[in-house]
Amino acid sequence: MKQFDSAGVEIAYLDTGSGSSAGGGTEKPPVLLIHGFASNVETNWGGTGWVDFLRKAGYRVVAFDNRGHGHSQKLHELTDYGAPLMAEDAKRLLDHLGIKRAHVIGYSMGARIAAFLALAHPERVDHVVFGGLGINMVRGMAGTGPIARALEAESIDDVTNPTARTFRAFAEQTKSDLKALAACIRSARAPITAEMAASISAPVLVAVGETDVIGGSAAELAKLIPGARAITMPGKDHNRAVGDRTFKAEVLAFFEGGQSLESGAAAAEK
Repeated sequence: MKQFDSAGVEIAYLDTGSGSSAGGGTEKPPVLLIHGFASNVETNWGGTGWVDFLRKAGYRVVAFDNRGHGHSQKLHELTDYGAPLMAEDAKRLLDHLGIKRAHVIGYSMGARIAAFLALAHPERVDHVVFGGLGINMVRGMAGTGPIARALEAESIDDVTNPTARTFRAFAEQTKSDLKALAACIRSARAPITAEMAASISAPVLVAVGETDVIGGSAAELAKLIPGARAITMPGKDHNRAVGDRTFKAEVLAFFEGGQSLESGAAAAEK
């Protein structure tokens, strides 16, 4: 992991793979990966096989630890966080690396950040994938207070809320700074309205696990965005969907203009 300065915040990032030529001799856009809450590059993208998968497909892969996460600087004030601000970290990383335009994959919180990047800087986003976040991108996530309190608790043994306990356990598993994560989840959650979603100009793929109650329906979000494609990963919840093989194959088809597996299956049934 390398480091760069994002307007005074040290951000750790990975830049791997050189990319290859696509059809017609043009170079494939790099892929920018934005991880979810309490995760990091290694957990979200390395251990799930995404980095190797995209490299083998001929892509340059750029991924970064969001502020307050992984190897990036830990900040403890509410004003240090929020998806629009974190989207600017992503944009500054593209600037730092001299990347004019990239495919973007965001997962969970990373999908919200990717949405704000696509809204604020449409010229920098080629295709965008919202993973692990469907209609709840617009509806918002309720009940973040218990999660913040779980992160602030002296011990996980003091946490009784099952969902909040899951977040605390995951944060401990990733060796996260619990105070930084609590500030991140307590920070102002800038809304994404249906109208804002509809104005995203980049091609959009929404991918959510079939049993993912955190993300909500992929199809419902896709309906709000002109031309968006939606897929579901059968039998997968929020945590297990991220490394799904179908998810990877669908993203590759989306980037390269091929037919989605779900579309192919539907045509075969007819």
